[in-house]
Amino acid sequence: GIESLRLIAGLTRIVRDVGLAEDLAQDALVAALQQWPEKGAPDNPGAWLMATAKHRAIDLLRRNKLLKHKHEELGRELETKQKLTALNIENAMDDDIGDDLLGLIFTACHPVLSSDARVALTLRLLGGLTIDEIARAYLVPEPTVAQRIVRAKRTLAEKRIPFEVPRGAELTARLSAVLEVLYFIFNEGYTATAGDDWVRPELCQDALRLGRILAGLLPQEPEVHGLVALMEIQASRLRARIGASGEPILLLEQNRALWDQLLIHRGLAALDRAEKVCNAHGVAQGTYAIQAAIAACHARALTAQETDWPRIAELYAELLQISPSPVVELNRAVAVAMAFGPAKGLVIAATL
Repeated sequence: GIESLRLIAGLTRIVRDVGLAEDLAQDALVAALQQWPEKGAPDNPGAWLMATAKHRAIDLLRRNKLLKHKHEELGRELETKQKLTALNIENAMDDDIGDDLLGLIFTACHPVLSSDARVALTLRLLGGLTIDEIARAYLVPEPTVAQRIVRAKRTLAEKRIPFEVPRGAELTARLSAVLEVLYFIFNEGYTATAGDDWVRPELCQDALRLGRILAGLLPQEPEVHGLVALMEIQASRLRARIGASGEPILLLEQNRALWDQLLIHRGLAALDRAEKVCNAHGVAQGTYAIQAAIAACHARALTAQETDWPRIAELYAELLQISPSPVVELNRAVAVAMAFGPAKGLVIAATL
């Protein structure tokens, strides 16, 4: 859960090694499982876990003489710029967790890693999934997933990828990679590409949870809200997408009474936040926000017949301007056909 993320994020900033941070966090959780049943759970479990993790990190740094080895690198991260001591490390662990979580998210989704590695590492570190769970979700052997994660951690260490939150133009570019990973995870749950199951709701929930965390940490980034809105609204249809025999049910044929109204409400609220941020900064909506707006048109229609197809056609035209592709154009053709008749839609389709 979130406490595990707090531990790993805080430790990674201090020891500068994702793998080592994960091991230290795991040690603290194991200590809790051993001690709490006998002594009782503390009043503040999160603080107890963090304190235990701090002490283990300090002991390890002392034991391995990493203080001297990492003096120059770690010194830049501490406000005092003084010689590192156990007290420096303990104080650093108490800094705001927001930047730590962001740093962990951007590290796990770093472009230096392959797409498969980014997904596996994100699910392991941020989603809290075990190697077995990731392997079952993607229908690949456990050793394959384990190898991807080990290689990802090694690559981050060997290339000395900084544990930081990118700023300015770099933030925009790096954020795009993060959002791609989250949406990839969501889509693998929403429309599984392998196996017998048409959907895997667990992956959708993992992506949604991480998206909500990211939106809380980056409230002024409209595309984060746009992606969350898109995932919320799409996830609202999960129960209606599968028939009694496990067969897929297309959008216009779904029983809308099965759509989750709470998720729709949350999605519309996230879309509203994206629009407000765009207006406040005088920027146009991005691809995720536009796709969310399209999904919202369907969500607001009580029946398929009430769908606002002219508006959907307009939105696809907007999407085509910033993300041109034959798939977007085909979807626009369908929307135009539904809004203004098949003949007009076929004119667009004929150009593809």
